[in-house]
Amino acid sequence: MEKPGDNSTFANQVQRLHRLTVYFRWLFVLVLWLVVAPLAIWDLRTDIQLWREHFTWTAVRYALYFRPLATLGLSLCIGMTMAVLIWQSRNIIWGLPEQEQKRLEQQVMRIRNQGSSHPLWKWICG
Repeated sequence: MEKPGDNSTFANQVQRLHRLTVYFRWLFVLVLWLVVAPLAIWDLRTDIQLWREHFTWTAVRYALYFRPLATLGLSLCIGMTMAVLIWQSRNIIWGLPEQEQKRLEQQVMRIRNQGSSHPLWKWICG
């Protein structure tokens, strides 16, 4: 079996898998904002109408306190967005951590070993 560090094709495949991971994370965040956020905002619609007339931070606080599902939904959207932003920024600024690099390399090896029956085969090796 070939060594992962000796093959530029392997390095390209690891890079493709990382890129695919980034795309899937952002896709998940997008789905959250398209599905969960509108439901949360819909739950807050009467409070938002009040905010438009007389905005105070206390009104926002109480609306979020007394509408826990809306608060949970918006918190999930904001939290996941921030998590992906921080994760991707860390990878851009300092590069991939060694542990994550090894995990990606192992995943590419599993994809290669399974062959074309793996769902990610055509995006990673194809």
